[in-house]
Amino acid sequence: MSDAVSPAPSKDASLTDRLTLPRYPLSSTYDARWAVENQMGPHALWLLEWLAPALGLDALRPCARVLDLGCGRAMTSIFLAREFHAQVTAADLWIRPDDNARRIAEAGFADRVQPVHVEAHDLPFAEGSFDAIVSVDAYQYFGTADLYLPTLTRLLKPGGRIGIVVPAVREELAGAEPPEHLKAHWDPGFWSFHSVGWWHRHWTRSGAVQVEAADWLEDGWRDWLLWSEVCAAESPDPEMARESVELVKADRGQLLGFARIVGRRP
Repeated sequence: MSDAVSPAPSKDASLTDRLTLPRYPLSSTYDARWAVENQMGPHALWLLEWLAPALGLDALRPCARVLDLGCGRAMTSIFLAREFHAQVTAADLWIRPDDNARRIAEAGFADRVQPVHVEAHDLPFAEGSFDAIVSVDAYQYFGTADLYLPTLTRLLKPGGRIGIVVPAVREELAGAEPPEHLKAHWDPGFWSFHSVGWWHRHWTRSGAVQVEAADWLEDGWRDWLLWSEVCAAESPDPEMARESVELVKADRGQLLGFARIVGRRP
């Protein structure tokens, strides 16, 4: 296994210490500098580590076929291969497969993780191809339409599970204006943030899955803020992290956090 996913070197000890949280023990074994350099938003490994127990060991058993949808720079795909010995399809629209293939190979998992370039509404896979589908900090971009989940879950084997973690709001937003305390930091894309209750209802009434988990990450905003502050200081491309710091500081847990939803195909 390469240094890319090994414990962080001593020169980054302070960075590692800052990003070592007791509730994410697996993520803490990854090189903190590697995670910062490949970030594309909230800490994807932390969120996946929170998602995994709700998916269950039957969905993430060794050699399980997993679709990592919206995998970004494939950190989550490497995590799935390393921690659960899964066979992962690392699917993303924004990151080129060649770029992810290099990162995957450097981590030592070229035999378990296959990067592909796909658009989420045009997935070239056969029905029943996967034991599990995961999506971390991505599903809100393409999965809020009423008809999307039934189309996606046809790719699952019967009994297979889909699990997502998405930025979320404690309560659904009413009206056409953003919350007053967030107006200065609001982006129209944030209207895709929904409550746990909204996601539970959205998936249940689709008829495509039986919802097995729908919950809120307690104090998730604190993790989001910590990670954003670190990336604002340490990332080679810090602008998005700086904007996140301003957003989460303005909110301080009033509204924003993370939702976890898991469903099983009947």
